[in-house]
Amino acid sequence: MKRNFKKLIVYGKNLKLQRKQIKSFTALMEGKINKQLKKVLKKIVKEAHEPLAVADAKLGGVIKEKLNLSCIHSPVVNELMRGIRSQMDGLIPGVEPREMTAMCLGLAHSLSRYRLKFSADKVDTMIVQAISLLDDLDKELNNYIMRCREWYGWHFPELGKIISDNLTYCKCLQKVGDRKNYASAQLSELLPEEVEAEVKAAAEISMGTEVSEEDICNILHLCTQVIEISEYRTQLYEYLQNRMMAIAPNVTVMVGELVGARLIAHAGSLLNLAKHAASTVQILGAEKALFRALKSRRDTPKYGLIYHASLVGQTSPKHKGKISRMLAAKTVLAIRYDAFGEDSSSAMGVENRAKLEARLRTLEDRGIRKISGTGKALAKAEKYEHKSEVKTYDPSGDSTLPTYSKKRKIEEVDKEDEVTEKKAKKAKVKIKVEEEVVEDAEDTEEEVVQVVEEQETSVKKKKKKDKKKHVKEEPLSEEEPCTSTAVASPEKKKKKKKKKVNED
Repeated sequence: MKRNFKKLIVYGKNLKLQRKQIKSFTALMEGKINKQLKKVLKKIVKEAHEPLAVADAKLGGVIKEKLNLSCIHSPVVNELMRGIRSQMDGLIPGVEPREMTAMCLGLAHSLSRYRLKFSADKVDTMIVQAISLLDDLDKELNNYIMRCREWYGWHFPELGKIISDNLTYCKCLQKVGDRKNYASAQLSELLPEEVEAEVKAAAEISMGTEVSEEDICNILHLCTQVIEISEYRTQLYEYLQNRMMAIAPNVTVMVGELVGARLIAHAGSLLNLAKHAASTVQILGAEKALFRALKSRRDTPKYGLIYHASLVGQTSPKHKGKISRMLAAKTVLAIRYDAFGEDSSSAMGVENRAKLEARLRTLEDRGIRKISGTGKALAKAEKYEHKSEVKTYDPSGDSTLPTYSKKRKIEEVDKEDEVTEKKAKKAKVKIKVEEEVVEDAEDTEEEVVQVVEEQETSVKKKKKKDKKKHVKEEPLSEEEPCTSTAVASPEKKKKKKKKKVNED
């Protein structure tokens, strides 16, 4: 007992020392001079002949202003301070090394909390557990209600179509039980008059089978379970709302209690969520779709859990990606403000939400104005176009082939092809005729020259014979028919060839 008591005394002393150290350290970090430090520095000012070595430049400036003491801050001074820290056990006598390490560790934790503005009251593990339990309750409720409807449907199948709400369905079963009791039962507290009359009329002419009392008891027990779980769910949802407003008020304003709690649960804690970037928060919850898209080289998802926020839900499908991106950016600011900020108000979240709603309104109005085409449409800035005339090369003149438009009918193209083929045939025939005429002309010239030469040779021969035989000269009339026949033959050939061409 005495040992434990001594340990408690030592622990209390350590706590007091730790608190004093925290106060002095926080003052030093804020650039303020503590009372104890003032006393020590005033003694040094009287005796000091050299400048004071300071680890923080801000603190050195404050000391110089208030006490007129010159200070030095340099890398050499930092190395000196590190050496003093490492040899602290030997420099301070009367303190055990075990106690010193415990004090240093506690001081380090408290200083880190102060720097991060972390509050021990902000415990987000309750939110993580509450939202996971809420999801589990929803799944169990769905299973129980499906089983209850299917089970009682064998006895009274028409009731499931008349009453769509699950809770009122279970309450009706719990109050009435057997189908025969609906005629005398009063359901005005649970159902409106019209629905009550419809239920009673359906109970009289029901097609369901008869069920024993033991079966109905089990069904009613299941109904009580459903009602209790649903009541506990509403209670848990209220608890979650209160915890979210206490721990992350700005996040709840931005995305709602459920979405904010799911984001915190997915990240693990509010601090872990604050470390994420806006792009990560935007697709948080859609990791499978993201990696699938990266593997198949398709478009990555635009939203994850943030899709269920009210701002994203009320936008048109065209602008959902834009709004989710902007909402993620503002939500990250709200998360960091809630995680590291001292203030617990939701003013920043309300302001950012108002900005997002205004932006959403402008996007929606712009789309409506474009469709309506009224005079209130937004002024469009025309694109700049360089209107100087620059002559470009026209490649259409390169080919002599006829060009056709893409959307012309096949029949028209076929007709034009036939026409072009006919024209090409006629042109070929004309060229052939001209070539034949030229060839005939050349042939006739050669034949005429031959005939003339033959005539000349024949005349010379006859003259020689006349001289020898002393015969009278024959007239040229005998030679004329041969010339006429010789000249007439090419003309006949021309006529025959022309007739053949016309027949073709």
